[in-house]
Amino acid sequence: MWPEGIGTGVGSLPGTDPREASALVTGETPEFPALPELPGRGVGADLIGRTAGLLVDLAVEVVPTAWRVTARPGRDLRRSRDLMAADLDAFDDACDRIRPDWVKVQVAGPWTLAASVELASGHRVLTDRGAVREFTASLGEGLRAHVAEVAERTGATVVVQLDEPGLPAVLAGSLPTASGYGTVRTVPAPDAEDLLRELIGGIDAPVVVHCCADRPPIRLLAAAGAAAVGIDATRPTFTGATAEARLLDAIGETWDEGVPLLLGLLPGTAPAREPVVGDLARAGYDLADRLGFDRRRLARLAVPTPACGLAGASPTGARRALALSRELGRAFADPDE
Repeated sequence: MWPEGIGTGVGSLPGTDPREASALVTGETPEFPALPELPGRGVGADLIGRTAGLLVDLAVEVVPTAWRVTARPGRDLRRSRDLMAADLDAFDDACDRIRPDWVKVQVAGPWTLAASVELASGHRVLTDRGAVREFTASLGEGLRAHVAEVAERTGATVVVQLDEPGLPAVLAGSLPTASGYGTVRTVPAPDAEDLLRELIGGIDAPVVVHCCADRPPIRLLAAAGAAAVGIDATRPTFTGATAEARLLDAIGETWDEGVPLLLGLLPGTAPAREPVVGDLARAGYDLADRLGFDRRRLARLAVPTPACGLAGASPTGARRALALSRELGRAFADPDE
């Protein structure tokens, strides 16, 4: 796996210039830079649009309600692919200056993708299990090509991050139907796990599954074969007196199995006061203490990251958050210091 005592980003950043963004991630997190996502550029730069651009033999377009399946690629999909090509060129050039051993790319996971894209009928892909499998197979094929291209360009080992912020709603059956009068039926947890396992197993790269929603299904993600699980550890369900025992137990069980966390400890937007690395490190130490893990294991068990994407942060705030994630990784590696 990646070296101990490092930090990285979640993916999204403010701004619209891919060269500035790539210089930022390679400058502040050179051991483990994440391919920048710049949703501020609009259609095709959003998480779903970027992922749709990787699909093989499936096309989507933007309609007033969402991204929707269409018969053939149009300008929306071409824009998504053009933006990704520009991002890869900028990232390649930035990585060429530092030659990192590890890099990370991010795409929507299959369940969030299926919950976010509409069929031609207007219903979510999620409502058609055959379509879900078709989208997942297409995503897997596209990801394999994407990973191979990034690896060839950068010379680094590529880590794939599957973003699944919609998975808790999929499991809970809380997503509204097209009419708005009902909800899409619940996907059983074993089915969700099996599909993720199938996708992860077909990607020749370590796969992180990131879910910054409240109450993420940590055990399901780890059991699906994820190399690491990413969470927003600043949520009340993980901290202080409001922490939920079952979620803390899930972290402990995952760590017991040697599966690390991408531990989101840094605010994604401007905090009330400037974060101090000692306070942030203490949050990680407190979690380890609470679960009975030696603090010296944190550098292996946790990679500090922002709590979620940084698209809503200021450029200065985003730079500071990435710098702090790297400092925090070093603090985990040397708790005595």
